[in-house]
Amino acid sequence: MDPITITFYALVCGCLSAAAPKLPGLPIRLGVGAGVGVLAATLLPLIKDAVGIY
Repeated sequence: MDPITITFYALVCGCLSAAAPKLPGLPIRLGVGAGVGVLAATLLPLIKDAVGIY
């Protein structure tokens, strides 16, 4: 993985871990985590294209 991808996912995971304890129940946390992961994976290529990186 390139450094931009690692940094982006580290930011996403860090923010999610800060918010996760506030979410009730494991199934909800898993669902939110999966949704955030899909959203992050979808947005990263768009962000890279918009900024002109790689």
